[in-house]
Amino acid sequence: MNKKIIVILFFITLFALPAILFAAGETPAAETPPAAQPSPTTLDNPLGPDASGPVDLYARIIFAFMGLTGVIALLMFIIGGFQWMTAGGAADKVKKGKDTVIWASFGLILIFSSYAILRAIFETLKF
Repeated sequence: MNKKIIVILFFITLFALPAILFAAGETPAAETPPAAQPSPTTLDNPLGPDASGPVDLYARIIFAFMGLTGVIALLMFIIGGFQWMTAGGAADKVKKGKDTVIWASFGLILIFSSYAILRAIFETLKF
């Protein structure tokens, strides 16, 4: 069972992270005024018009990764709750479900605290 979960999470990470990063920097064409359309000889900044450099790239990657870990924590809550509810009174299955929910809670606490620490660092360094 654990190998299946790891494989599923690996593929979610493999396919969802590039999509999140691509969507974070994408600006819809309807919002771009006609005068700001690029000429054929210029290259647009892939991070968007307000990107200031590598720091913006690092911040987007970090925050996208943290959002992805939040999704994974939600999936673990669902899996743990399902294990717990379908245990049918078997003590070992109930314990496994409870442990999954408890560890998902610890993971969520870690995600929120790392978000707070990174946000404080970025605001302190004014990135």
